[in-house]
Amino acid sequence: DVRRAGEMLPLAITLPRHLLEAVQMTTLLWLLALLLVLVGLAGAVLPVLPGVPMVFIGLWLAAWIEDYTRIGAWTLGLLGALTLLSIIVDFLASALGAKRVGASPRAVWGAMVGSVVGIFFGLPGLLIGPFAGAVLGELTARGGWAQAAEVGMATWMGLLLGTLAKLALSLTMIGLFALAYWIN
Repeated sequence: DVRRAGEMLPLAITLPRHLLEAVQMTTLLWLLALLLVLVGLAGAVLPVLPGVPMVFIGLWLAAWIEDYTRIGAWTLGLLGALTLLSIIVDFLASALGAKRVGASPRAVWGAMVGSVVGIFFGLPGLLIGPFAGAVLGELTARGGWAQAAEVGMATWMGLLLGTLAKLALSLTMIGLFALAYWIN
């Protein structure tokens, strides 16, 4: 069986152009959804990125790609509620940790600034930045080293617990999405 040179065309060339473009666009959208979820997971730990909302947007995009046939309104509503809960946890965690020991507003602001500055110094900066910012903020507000150290530790613990809660909520959202996706 001798075949001529033009008979063995690649599959991509033999598909109709509109079908090929649709497959490519769907693949790109799935990659974007995955990228949003992965960056969102990183953002659950890094204070600069809106982590959990990015996870939600990625999961919503994945549901949209499938035309909401596998992921419906109830699942998206639950994922949205978990996203709102994570935002509330994020705001309250450090404030409650600091307020529990009587921190000044400067200490709370110092912790936030320290978190942002700490990003540029890697993991040590992320761990030390909020503590150092809270301590410096408290020292400028009240001036006592013992109180400033206590505020720094309480603020750091609040940020740490808030970060763990956001990460747990993100993973819960992904798990719920996967469960709903594979059940339907």
